[in-house]
Order: sequence, then C-alpha cells, then structure tokens
Amino acid sequence: MKGLDILLENYWIRRNDDKEKYYGIKNSLDGIKDFLSEKLSYQLIINSQIIKLEKIPGKAESWMGIKELEHIMEYVFLCQVLMFLEDKDKEEQFLLSELTDYIEGTFMGDEKIDWTLYKQRRYLIKVLRFVVHMGIIKVNDGEDKNFANSQDSEVLYENTGISHYFMRNFIGNIMDYTSIKDLEEDELLGADKDKGRMRRNRVYRRLVMSPGIYNDGAYDHDYNYIKNYRGMIQKDMEKYLECEVHIHKNGTFLIAGEDKYYKDVFPSNRAISDVVLLFNHHLISMVKEGQLKRNEKDIIFMDMNEFYKNVVKVKEVYGKGFSKEYRDMKIEKLRDEILKYMESFLMINITNNNLIMIMPIIGKITGKYPKDFMLKE
Repeated sequence: MKGLDILLENYWIRRNDDKEKYYGIKNSLDGIKDFLSEKLSYQLIINSQIIKLEKIPGKAESWMGIKELEHIMEYVFLCQVLMFLEDKDKEEQFLLSELTDYIEGTFMGDEKIDWTLYKQRRYLIKVLRFVVHMGIIKVNDGEDKNFANSQDSEVLYENTGISHYFMRNFIGNIMDYTSIKDLEEDELLGADKDKGRMRRNRVYRRLVMSPGIYNDGAYDHDYNYIKNYRGMIQKDMEKYLECEVHIHKNGTFLIAGEDKYYKDVFPSNRAISDVVLLFNHHLISMVKEGQLKRNEKDIIFMDMNEFYKNVVKVKEVYGKGFSKEYRDMKIEKLRDEILKYMESFLMINITNNNLIMIMPIIGKITGKYPKDFMLKE
C-alpha cells in the first residue's frame, strides 16, 4: 500500500510540504491501522501539521542514526536546540545569538563551548541545517555560512511548532538510561521480551527496518518465531508492503518487487551499489571455486589485508565499467567506501580485532557485467 510505504520511508509528512500526499495518507489509514498496531505496535501521530509514524527498531544496528550528523557533539547540540524550542511558540522568531547563548549556558559535556573555535561553529551549522531541512525551524533572514566565518554573525530563525514531535515519547525515565539496551527495553514494562506480542512486534520491526535478520542458533527466539509463523509473515508482507519474504537456514530477507522503489535499499542507482554488486559476485565465485570457506552459519571470515587484495582484484577485472569517480579513486579509499557501504547493509561485521565477518546476505544479491562487455574489455 502506497500510504504505508511513504510512512515507513519518511520521518514525517508535513502538510505544508505536500498537501496532496498529507491528505492521501490520512484517508488511507483505515486499511493499515491494524497492521501498524498489532504487528508493529507503532504509534501514529496525526495533527494539522504532520503525520508521523513512530518507527522504533526491533534491534539497534550500527548504521542507525542521522546520516547528516557524525560527531557526538552534533547530537548534543541537536538535543539542546530541541530543548531551546520547547519554550518557543509556533511562528515565534529568534536570533542565532540567543540559541548560542542558551547552548553555552546549558551544555554539560566535558568539552567547553567556545564559539571562537571553527570546529564547534561547524558542528552547530550542520545541526541547524538539519533542523531546517526537517522543517522544525525556517530561516527568515541571514545565512548560516556567515557564522562559519565569524561567531558574531546573526541569522533570524522562526519556530514552526513541530519540534515537540521530533523525539518519541519514552515510557520510563530516560535520565535513568545508561545504554542502548535500556532504550530497547523501554516498552517492556516487566513483560517477557521473548514471548507473545513483544516478540512478534520485534520480529516485524526488524523485517521492515533492517536489511536482514540472521539466525543466531537454536536459542534465537526471533528466528524461531520466523520459522514457526513463516506463512503468516509472508502473507502480511505481501498484503501490506507488496514484498516477498525469503527465509533461509541462516538469514531472512525482505525483497521488494521490481516496480517498487525506496530511497535507501540495496541495490540502488548509486555507483557504489554497482561496485558492491560486483564485489559480492567476486566473493561468491571464490566460494564456489573453493577459495573461500563458509562456516556453519554461512559466514566468511577475512582479515583486512585479504579484503584489500580482493578490492584490488575486483577493480582490475571490472574497473573499466565503474563510474568515473570510482575508476579514478585510490584503492585505499575505494576499500573504505566498500567497507562503509557493506556495513550499512549488514553485509559485513567488523570485529574488535579488525577481522571482517562477511555475512550470508552477500549471496542474495550479486551482479556482473554482460559477457559481451567482458569479452570486449
């Protein structure tokens, strides 16, 4: 259903951005409410400004985060911006200097706030551009790039009034939480996380939000649920998302149809996606030829040096077909790009001692050039 696709793919839908989409989704909710509440246990926020589906992951993954933000201080600044806006009315204006004074006065980190430092000004600019992009605030006058050059530059912003809905509501006291595990268990309220509704919600969330679910063994409650209720799961995913569920011994994956397009999927139109398709094909060929061995969980272990050599080999064989950016890229940077992209789709897991675990999903989707291209080369 198109409405569900839009809700899952977007953080929220703002009426001012696209009224047709906003009202289209609002009118289509009756057909998906049961799935959202019973299978995903996701809350819908609907008001005159936004429609938001509170998407809570079934399991925290390393790739989950705000892609526009990288440094911890940027996340801290984001929280402080949201706190600052709590006391602002809708359409109320404020100056950048008011915000910087507030951040300086309320910051609790080890590093002291010093706006004469370009690094800290740059962190704040990234956060402000993100919240402007999200529609939380808008620029009425001035340019933030001037702040990058001088701490005395001013920008006039306006609060749109939707900052209250950016953070999800927590059942417990978030000030008592000290780890990701505390956040994951926020909804439990003493319930058994491996039984009943909690387990069902977690499995469906993982299927919808993650690139795949891997089997951790006989005592993996989530994977046992998938195997026991595979018929119901497949029926739900076909009905509500028009996707297939491929269930294997060591991995389960949600496969979108050819006529469906999402922003962040593999494969995609990005050039790095093509490179990784070829890299996957190269690795699977090595497995078939006996050059790489899988363990009982279909995982291949490889050190960084061996991974590097395989990147070199792939570029030698297929590099003529890469986009110009990747044809000209230094091999060390290409390796890092491949590692980063594969890690974001759970294709690899890098251990603490820099050993690379190549996961079963690489055998699911591979790519190669047509024979006539390879013969020509």
